Amino acid sequence: MASESHSNQPAGKKIVVLGSGPIRIGQGIEFDYCSVHCVWALRQAGYEALIINNNPETVSTDFDTSDRLYFEPLTPEDVLNILDREQPEGVIVQFGGQTAINLARPLHEAGVRIFGSSFESIDLAEDRDRFEKVLRELGIPKPPGRAVTSIGAAQEVAEEIGYPVLVRPSYVLGGRAMEIIYTPEDLLSYMHYVVEVSPRAPILVDKYVLGKEVEVDVISDGVDCLLPGIMEHIERAGVHSGDSMAVYPPQSLSRTVIEQIVETATALARRLEVRGLMNIQYVVADDQAQVLEVNPRASRTVPYLSKITGVPMVRVATHVMIGHTLREQGYASGLHPDAPLIAVKAPVFSFLKLTGVDISLGPEMKSTGEIMGIDNDYARALYKAMIASGVDVPPRGKLLATIADHDKAEAVMIIREFAALGYEVYATAGTARLLNQCNVPATPVQKIHEGSPNLVDLIRSGEIDLLINTLSTDKRTEREGVLIRRASVEMGIPCLTSLDTARALLLAISSRREGREMVCKPIHEYVRG
Repeated sequence: MASESHSNQPAGKKIVVLGSGPIRIGQGIEFDYCSVHCVWALRQAGYEALIINNNPETVSTDFDTSDRLYFEPLTPEDVLNILDREQPEGVIVQFGGQTAINLARPLHEAGVRIFGSSFESIDLAEDRDRFEKVLRELGIPKPPGRAVTSIGAAQEVAEEIGYPVLVRPSYVLGGRAMEIIYTPEDLLSYMHYVVEVSPRAPILVDKYVLGKEVEVDVISDGVDCLLPGIMEHIERAGVHSGDSMAVYPPQSLSRTVIEQIVETATALARRLEVRGLMNIQYVVADDQAQVLEVNPRASRTVPYLSKITGVPMVRVATHVMIGHTLREQGYASGLHPDAPLIAVKAPVFSFLKLTGVDISLGPEMKSTGEIMGIDNDYARALYKAMIASGVDVPPRGKLLATIADHDKAEAVMIIREFAALGYEVYATAGTARLLNQCNVPATPVQKIHEGSPNLVDLIRSGEIDLLINTLSTDKRTEREGVLIRRASVEMGIPCLTSLDTARALLLAISSRREGREMVCKPIHEYVRG
């Protein structure tokens, strides 16, 4: 089905923009924003802009957004049929998320021109094995590990680098089938499953590095490389970037690490011959930024960064794709000067509507949206972000803690601070014992298998204001953890599965308790300084 709007664009100068298809977890409205801004940029540049997308609930499929809309499935056959009919100069695949990027191969094989980064460039970044060789060639550090294509090879690599390992296939959406594996048995069952998810793609087995995660969006014209901003994740590596809170500009990165990020991003953009946008994710440990992965496309943080930095990233990238350099557009190579504000991105979840879904956070994405809190003060920006994302807890109340053994020492320090704010602490026996030994008053509560009244009864009583439940490697404990977390969702109680998020919440509540005035202003007032 095609719809057409009349415009003054010259006929015959057409470019097709591929959308992201139906919105789902891992790929949402952010890519629709990118597609629309790309179309606007193309039309302003004198092109006839066509969109192929099949989501009725997005702006990209409004009848007057593009010169022509094809409301068709984003499959090779349908897309190629449309291109055969329209005979455009080429297509843009960078703004439709993983769905559009995955069409690069069949389009390339059919002889279709891809504007921006070529198929070779895209494949070099997406193919884990080839990308690893690029990193070695450039001398860019990464967590130890390598790509494999068989169960035996995966087991061999895991034994060689040591558990835990992070495993993930190539060319997948929203971190699907990405997991942290702690035992050989779990690796074996994972490999059987992932072959069904991505049967032809190499599987990357990496050492899991418990460090600070950082991401950056990059615009490159093949020579110059602009970094509009760097975002520091609040949760440590292991939580998918779409489910992590993140802060701009970075609050704890050293100048050395920031310089490493700018240097490696520039080197990668040039080596991969990127034209347009790409996203790079790093893990920072021991003052070294190691590359986790590169996405050769727009990321879901592009709208967010565009708003807070004032850099119209999609427009700039689109103009690069059609032949204009960054310098011609008035941008210098390197890191863009920080905006005079602090912005915190927070994920939004729909767990109440997704019945039966475990709310624990990990490498596979579960959020359905994101918001941001802006202020000139970090704690106040955090508070705004948490309130907007639904994590609204009183300045004092009742806290229930069930902490995995490997997190207990760190959790004691955080829970002590909540108690100091006036929170009454309840905890499972082991956690309560340790808290009391450390002079943090805690009332013990029974686990589910120990009988009633237990954790779930306490949650369902409506007396709890906050649940902190970190993930355990013990299978029985984790089975009960699923029930505990689900009960918290059904009762509308904020549940945090990361101690980093709990620490951020603590800072936000402390800011509120200090009585500092919370002011909400239009974003342009913050950007202006």
